[in-house]
Amino acid sequence: PDKKKKFETKVYRKTLNPVFNETFIFKNLAYGEIGGKTLVFAVYDFDRFSRHDQIGEVQIALNTVDLGKVIREIKDLTPPPGEREAENKLGDICFSLRYVPTAGKLTITILEAKNLKKMDVGGLSDPYVKLSLMMNGKRLKKKKTSIKKCTLNPYYNESFTFEVPFEQIQKVQLVVTVVDYDRIGTSEPIGKVVLGCNATGTELRHWSDMLASPRRPIAQWHSLKDPEDGKPS
Repeated sequence: PDKKKKFETKVYRKTLNPVFNETFIFKNLAYGEIGGKTLVFAVYDFDRFSRHDQIGEVQIALNTVDLGKVIREIKDLTPPPGEREAENKLGDICFSLRYVPTAGKLTITILEAKNLKKMDVGGLSDPYVKLSLMMNGKRLKKKKTSIKKCTLNPYYNESFTFEVPFEQIQKVQLVVTVVDYDRIGTSEPIGKVVLGCNATGTELRHWSDMLASPRRPIAQWHSLKDPEDGKPS
């Protein structure tokens, strides 16, 4: 598929049966090339924090249909690509970062998490989020959210502030760990996100966006990584 050519419908809120009735026209398609194209209809659940969940999709190879007439068909959505690996996923977390250079204050607001890995026998978890401010491998400060009982999709909306002077903001790491609370045994980490110095990918981009927009909270979704993967937790 030529993913450079794409359109989006409007967002239809609070419905499982949307009626779109919207028309889109792909221009400048050479007739001889159409047969090699595939039209992909991907359905998403809109999320105002910018990362949308794909519900499913339909792919139509244009060499299998008669383009000389209007086609009306109902097709079942197939699972989105990568969903087969979902069993190995640890979950996702959304939080905002805000840094005020003049005051040397770093604020993180833990908003929510979703699709967390099931840790308890009953198929749920009792998750809380632990925050560790690190520098040179040493933990400077730690904070944690409240515990949300029996859920894989906890909502927190809890804010925490660390004092980080401007000359240190490029040297620190912020480790965000989702933990399954256990009242009797040992609480077990589900997954983590590492931001700050030495970060890569979406973690690096989120940290860079925060520094580029001082005083403004920047929210972003992150996929949890293995809590044992070599970095401090």
